[in-house]
Amino acid sequence: MVDYSKWKDIEISDDEDEVHPNIDTPSLFRWRHQARVERMEEQKKEHEEFERKRLEHEKKMKEARQKLEDAKKKGVDLSELSKAMKDLEDEEAEIKKKADEIKSKDKVTPWNVDTISKPGFDKTVLNVAPKRQKDEDLPEEEREKKMKEFVKEHEKELKQYGMFKRYDDSKRFLQEHLYLVGDNTANYLVIWCINLQMEGKEQLMEHVAHQCICMQYILELAKQLDVDPRACVGQFFSRIQIADAEYKTAFDDELRAFKERIRKRADEKLQEAIKEQEEEEKNARLGPGGLDPVEVFESLPQELQKCFETQNIPLLQETISKMNEADAVYHMKRCVDSGLWVPDANKNKDDEATGGEEEGVAGGSGDKTA
Repeated sequence: MVDYSKWKDIEISDDEDEVHPNIDTPSLFRWRHQARVERMEEQKKEHEEFERKRLEHEKKMKEARQKLEDAKKKGVDLSELSKAMKDLEDEEAEIKKKADEIKSKDKVTPWNVDTISKPGFDKTVLNVAPKRQKDEDLPEEEREKKMKEFVKEHEKELKQYGMFKRYDDSKRFLQEHLYLVGDNTANYLVIWCINLQMEGKEQLMEHVAHQCICMQYILELAKQLDVDPRACVGQFFSRIQIADAEYKTAFDDELRAFKERIRKRADEKLQEAIKEQEEEEKNARLGPGGLDPVEVFESLPQELQKCFETQNIPLLQETISKMNEADAVYHMKRCVDSGLWVPDANKNKDDEATGGEEEGVAGGSGDKTA
């Protein structure tokens, strides 16, 4: 037996009513339709507001449960947390009551031409990709801040993506973690590749480099189509897996060039690090006059170098006495400024110490610092 009761309460189409001849029929139809649309809009807003509150409540409940568990582990007072949890449970009961009310209201709402039919599928997929998100217009400091926050929050997933080997695995992972698809991920992978190369892990660098180029191809495809990169994940991996020889060759050439750039940049950074370290060491050993004792020592005449190497003060005094006065003053001043020669080095030593009245040689070629 067919149940026809569900068809009893239906708002018929506007143009099926018979109206009085003195009434402006088109105007009446427009008023009726407008009123029905407004009622449906209010009902929709009510549903959306309820759903927002429900999701917000679920988030609060989850956080409260986590705080309660942490407090139990720490053995702290649970009275306030228990009270808050009780309030949330009461609020949950109200939400369930409201859900029942909305459900009941929906059941008694008459059908109309806009609601009488239902879609054959649970969703509609439109062939319109989302617009590409652009960060280029942001200030440099803002982009850098976003990058640091992104890496801090998702570094585990970034490294996980970088270690995949198969295209299918990479595709599935990115589609499950679409927030990774973007410039921040590509930038992180570039930096990771450079660090791996500097650490001597070249094979691992080449593997991560492949994943980096995949991400860059996705971003480039998104630029060409002017859509969000997340909409291009499936398209890229489908294309690369069935790519013709020309496309695959272009991909391999880009990967090869990228790895060469990584090696070059890693070498440059190593050289920069070595130079920076040398500068730090040089600054650390500068004498009181701001001169480097190593450079000063290497610029001294051979006979003076021998004096400092042997730390022979009498020989130094004898050598100085034989030199031109201007040359002797020039070289000794530079020795003092670099810390190779320390005037009155033993001034504050005990008077019984040997050579207490003599000046001191700071160091020879083996030890040229004060």
